[in-house]
Amino acid sequence: MPRSPLALAALASVAVPGLDVYDVLRSPHTDADFDVVVVKDATGTRWVVRAPKRPAAGAALEAERGLLTALARAHDTGLLPFDVPRPRGAAALADSDGGRAVVYSEIAGSPMVLSRIDPGPGLAAALGSALAKIHELPPTLIEDQGLPTYTAEEYRDRRMSELDAAIDTGKIPPRLADRWEHQLENVAWWRFEPTVVHGDLGEHQIHVRGDAITGIADWMDARVADPADDLAWLAAAAPEDVLESIMEAYRMGRRETRDPHLIDRARLASELALVRWLMYGVRTDNQDVIEDGEGMLADLEALLFDDED
Repeated sequence: MPRSPLALAALASVAVPGLDVYDVLRSPHTDADFDVVVVKDATGTRWVVRAPKRPAAGAALEAERGLLTALARAHDTGLLPFDVPRPRGAAALADSDGGRAVVYSEIAGSPMVLSRIDPGPGLAAALGSALAKIHELPPTLIEDQGLPTYTAEEYRDRRMSELDAAIDTGKIPPRLADRWEHQLENVAWWRFEPTVVHGDLGEHQIHVRGDAITGIADWMDARVADPADDLAWLAAAAPEDVLESIMEAYRMGRRETRDPHLIDRARLASELALVRWLMYGVRTDNQDVIEDGEGMLADLEALLFDDED
């Protein structure tokens, strides 16, 4: 059962001594892994409380805490132009085996809305620059936290293994499977320099104010891997002229620019995200997620192949 907002607000008071909760509301970011609420204290300051629903989510939450501390230092020393959520305390969950709720200071600004971004200078350029800054972070930032680190070959092998497992379920349309196998076997695509990646970027993780990126949240999937992963959502949804503006600023901010198949891999990653959603449903035996994943794969197949028929 979902934990009540009031129960999570009480945990916040335990986690942060002296926190006087004045108001509480459930966050729209509550999902299958976490209960999330936003609490407001008597001074009007807003805090985010996140409590894991599963042991694996709890482990990811703990790993993220160390990384967020390191990223906050990177921001404070000028290495990152944007802030991150800052863990302020944690409290044990009575209904969880060793799990803890974590309380963060809320990032300033509002979630980004991709459809409102115009091409050219401004927010598009700021986004490209912010992505470049992430990918220019030293890999030791990830390695020191014990988070995953891959070579390009290891990461391609991981993608292939994930696809093979999905194909074995019989739920992947054959034309999509053939397309993805061909792209994964194209060695030229996979000659890239692994970088620090956020790993789960989208509109709601990126906070903005005007034309500035104020902060980026949800770093639990951070790793050293393919920089294309952080561009996948843009390759899938951004208008072409906006994507060009973002990528122009991105390339200006990168020291390593010899990656001619970066956007190709980003588009592939955006398509394979549907496979990962389907497989999440398979692993958790969630029929609603499975049906949703199958429907999205059918839509993608129609989009990619109907013109060929």
